[in-house]
Amino acid sequence: MLIQQNGDGFSFFNRSWAEFKVGFNDSRGNYWLGNELLSQLTLNGRYKLKFDLQSRSNSNWYYAEYSTFIVLSEAENYRLQVAGHSGNVGNAFHYHNGMMFTTYDRDNDQSLSNQAVLYGGGFWYKTTVYCAVNAAHSNFSWYRLFAANARYSLQSSRMWLQCK
Repeated sequence: MLIQQNGDGFSFFNRSWAEFKVGFNDSRGNYWLGNELLSQLTLNGRYKLKFDLQSRSNSNWYYAEYSTFIVLSEAENYRLQVAGHSGNVGNAFHYHNGMMFTTYDRDNDQSLSNQAVLYGGGFWYKTTVYCAVNAAHSNFSWYRLFAANARYSLQSSRMWLQCK
């Protein structure tokens, strides 16, 4: 089941808390399932998460999978629980483990500034971003795509819920 699709990294994901709660899409295929449904689906722990990531530098596709992916309820600000990385890219998403969802109008990150405002899209931000699949074009990236300690620009991304 498709959770997220970002086909161009423009400002499509710069949305409010209410919009991320119910989900949204556009005519170019950019998409967010919705945090409320995502929470309801994942709370039972029967799903894993897969990222498909297309590099801007060579247009090749890469992937990361997480055997544990749970989004807690809105009462917990859709706090993320993620573990069990595998794939052919680095473990960037794990940096966001335990974080609450942040949007430009609801700042739940651990930074002094609102990371959703800084990066241009809602996500489970901490004090910075390693997995920036909802970020605006200039920040649309994945940390450690090819090598340690480097951030790589993305051309497109998809997030999938898969049965365990």
